[in-house]
Amino acid sequence: MIRNYFTTAIRNLLKHKFISGINLFGLTIGFSCCLLITAYVLQELSYDRYNKNAGDIYRITRTFNNQQGVVSLTLATVSPPFGYYLPSEFPEIKNMTRLVDMGQAPLRYQEKMLNEDHLWFGDEHFFEVFTANLQKGDPKTALANPYSVVMTRETARKYFGEEDPINKIIRLNNQLNLKVTGIYEALPSNAHMHPGLLVSFNTLRDSAIYGEKQLQTNWGNNSFFTYLQLPPGVDPKKIEARFPAFLDKHMADQYGGGKPSDFTKLSLQKLTDIHLYSHTDYEAEANSDIRRVYIFSAVAFFILLIACINYMNLATARASLRAREIGVRKVIGAGKKELILQFLGESVLISMLAVLLAIGIFVLAVPLLNELTGQQISRSIVLQWPVMTTLIVAPVIVGVLSGIYPALFMSGFQPIKTLKGLIKTGKGGLTLRKALVVGQFTISIILIITTAVVYRQLKYMQEKSLGFNREHVAYMTYPNSLGPQFESFKHELLSNAACLSAGRSSRIPSDRLLDDMGAATLSGDSMKPSNTDIKYVAADEGFLETYGLRMVAGRNFSKEFGTDSSGFIINATAAKALGWTETNAVGKAFKYGLVRGRIIGVVNDFNFESLHQSIVPMVFLLSPSNGNQYNVVSVRVNGNQVNNALQHIEAVWKKYLPEQPFQSAFVDDKFSKLYHTEQLQGSLFTIFADIAIFIACLGLLGLSAFSINQRVKEIGIRKVLGASTGSIVQLLSKEFLMLVLIAAVFAIPVAWWAMHQWLQDFAYRSGIPWWILVLAALIATIVALGTISVQAIKAALANPVKSLRSE
Repeated sequence: MIRNYFTTAIRNLLKHKFISGINLFGLTIGFSCCLLITAYVLQELSYDRYNKNAGDIYRITRTFNNQQGVVSLTLATVSPPFGYYLPSEFPEIKNMTRLVDMGQAPLRYQEKMLNEDHLWFGDEHFFEVFTANLQKGDPKTALANPYSVVMTRETARKYFGEEDPINKIIRLNNQLNLKVTGIYEALPSNAHMHPGLLVSFNTLRDSAIYGEKQLQTNWGNNSFFTYLQLPPGVDPKKIEARFPAFLDKHMADQYGGGKPSDFTKLSLQKLTDIHLYSHTDYEAEANSDIRRVYIFSAVAFFILLIACINYMNLATARASLRAREIGVRKVIGAGKKELILQFLGESVLISMLAVLLAIGIFVLAVPLLNELTGQQISRSIVLQWPVMTTLIVAPVIVGVLSGIYPALFMSGFQPIKTLKGLIKTGKGGLTLRKALVVGQFTISIILIITTAVVYRQLKYMQEKSLGFNREHVAYMTYPNSLGPQFESFKHELLSNAACLSAGRSSRIPSDRLLDDMGAATLSGDSMKPSNTDIKYVAADEGFLETYGLRMVAGRNFSKEFGTDSSGFIINATAAKALGWTETNAVGKAFKYGLVRGRIIGVVNDFNFESLHQSIVPMVFLLSPSNGNQYNVVSVRVNGNQVNNALQHIEAVWKKYLPEQPFQSAFVDDKFSKLYHTEQLQGSLFTIFADIAIFIACLGLLGLSAFSINQRVKEIGIRKVLGASTGSIVQLLSKEFLMLVLIAAVFAIPVAWWAMHQWLQDFAYRSGIPWWILVLAALIATIVALGTISVQAIKAALANPVKSLRSE
């Protein structure tokens, strides 16, 4: 019996090749999208789970409150004394490890010198807490001694080639000689951090570098990633509950004897939650978002749903073609159960074929997916048992769900009527088909609107005036060794007409504003702490000129005024927050951190950070004479002589900094990278919107072809009676186009609400103009019209004699 069902199913699929092909193709595309998105989602969900103790590892995060008790800053890092006191205060901690990201630093081996972007300090417990394969060296001692370093195989190969790197000496920042004590396999792509080199944390204990005392007393340097491993079964919430008392005990002198727990808070963040749930102001690497996982999971479901709707529509529509077959089967004894099993078997068979084809497409499309997402998704992900189970079960589930209604519908035909040719598909089946078409195009229009809004916001962010000139500004890491000779360096830079201006700063536009030392203004005869959080940037007199910032009152820093070392420049938002106007702010007494002086100027408001953040109060101040607060040097170049300018900058750099590899980038490129997530969403939404509407139109093509074929004699009679081709096309298209318009009525409010919520993540947003909503509906209508017209015009141009010959 099963063999008979299978044979019959194959015959019916081959007999109705067009409709079967549409069903197979639609389901294949649907399954392919599901597989690709599933691989992406599994990759996102797998972050840091490769660690053997992943479920017991937590990262300490720190939040800061302002005077009003509102959180003003959240960091994934803490100050070093926490790591010093925590083990003794919390004996239940099984293990702890600390890391510090050094940023970019020059590394040299013999004549080979490179800038390293993944250089970290790590303590001796790193290999105990995290699962990292140390291929050479002893994991217990590799990071125990000062001035030792371990590195990945890839990093070692850059410096040593095929030589054995163990015990070789490399020089860091032209200051420290480090001995290679281990080689480890690079952390997998699904890790939330990827250090390429780990310098022994004990190196920091050297007073010339950081100092033991600093590690125990410096509560202000929040640069230390601190991870705790708890024993199984220990509740992290109970440890968190004891943190306030811990803060009040050890940090009272930092807050004038007050309660530190009123102004700062420690939390434990599960390691496996970092990638999708952590959005602190400072992270080891850019994280993803669980909302993106939900969004793309929903997109995969809806695309597969559209493909299933196609099957239901076409299977129900062609019921009349199989009416006599069903009648004959019933007459010779087939029951309703047997017929249902037969039709479901056909549906499951198509689904299985679609899954096999989808696996092939998945294998071919994985490199493209990796290119789009920046991930390193392996094709072998389909071999994981959850995916394999899904691939086995999905065809059955999809086949049953998409085939159940057609099976019930067709198995209910009465044999007498079917054999007399009196069967009709009925109003119920027609109504359902219309509802399904509306559902398909509702989803398609929502995706079109979503894509349009994402791209409009991207364009808005790229074109919006930020209040400064970010074009043609090159920047380089500023080494402290350049400080004593910077004026000579700058003078020689500007001797070439291709270099227009240069300046130093602690941060550059596109960076996050994290630094705050506390502001105070004059109240009566004393300085009173301000209730306003004011972020600072250390900047010299060339910074404002280089970035084209406009003074709205007062003046820029100048070497002609020796008092500028205690002078401050604030932005217009800071002046307003402090209760001043832009004009009368100049000359006001002001204290920031430990420096007391006066406001010498007010600059225009500008977007220092990305458009996700609002403009915040800012203050610019000069770094101390040694310039140790400067981290970046920026150079504005002539846009018509960019190559010439970069060659000149490199030549001057090598003259003054022969031990520092030259590496530059442009600020506008850095800004573009801020919106990588939105660019990714836009690209993926475009692809999926195209696929969704393609599958919907594929189903519409089959449905319209079937519908028109059922009305071929009616069309012939109308032509004989004088109906024009245009009127027949209009008649055949009107019904389907009405369904698309109804879909637009449902889709527009849903899409508007969803994108309105999405735009709330941006402090500055483009909005959702009405014409985008109308345009999406119009695009869907035009595409649907083009799909239907292919069949309608063909039918309208057909010879009526052929269609009426059998009557």
